[in-house]
Amino acid sequence: MKTIALVFAAGLAAAATAAPAKEKAAAKPAAKSAAAPVTHAVAVLIPGKDSKVAGTVHFKKEAGGVHVTGALTGLAAGAHGFHVHEFGDCTAPDFTSAGGHFNPAGNPHGGPKDAKRHEGDMGNIEATPDGNGTVDYVDPQLGFEGAKSIVGRGVIVHANPDDFKTQPTGNAGGRVACGAIGVAKSE
Repeated sequence: MKTIALVFAAGLAAAATAAPAKEKAAAKPAAKSAAAPVTHAVAVLIPGKDSKVAGTVHFKKEAGGVHVTGALTGLAAGAHGFHVHEFGDCTAPDFTSAGGHFNPAGNPHGGPKDAKRHEGDMGNIEATPDGNGTVDYVDPQLGFEGAKSIVGRGVIVHANPDDFKTQPTGNAGGRVACGAIGVAKSE
């Protein structure tokens, strides 16, 4: 009789521990299907050491390339080099952790309208005397898929203008703002 009682008690204990496991499994959400293709990305720029530059840059896929729009504040008046860099890592105080210009094709540095250029060469952003700057253009060389994907890369704003010829950086000077490019919420 003791044996039957022990077996019965063991069976009840096993059933009691299995029930919560089944409930937990049932409470888990179903696995999502494959992610939708990226059509919109965003970079929120933070100021570097001794800088007040900040802003937001959006990247939206459209016919002919990626539409780049953005607004920045805290800039010195004039032109500032504006590039996509290799890494979305803004942890170093001088933002050197973002690496060099994004250049998967191995092209020379150039301007945004040059046929051969770094994919990350977006030109200059012009700041008004009050320190504000905007960007709004379509870039045919940027993308969201494959080797040319800018997702996870960094956006850097430089202290000086990009001259579009000095290799490999355009002589754009120090890095005054940095932001990682991430997938934006669908609209």
